[in-house]
Amino acid sequence: MENSIFIIFIVFGSLWVLMGAAGVIALFKSDGQEIRFGKWGLVVALPIIIPIILTLLIGAFYNKLF
Repeated sequence: MENSIFIIFIVFGSLWVLMGAAGVIALFKSDGQEIRFGKWGLVVALPIIIPIILTLLIGAFYNKLF
């Protein structure tokens, strides 16, 4: 029960990220551009996604240990 505020924060944060991604895709599609992800897309996306996942995993395991 004490961690429920963090769960709510993560859920709403994830919801905003998904809405932002959907908005960008909708913007590209309305302009008639193709949606492609090449190697440069991964070069940009991986340094953003990997630290977020690592931080959440460290927080989850640290919370279970102590």
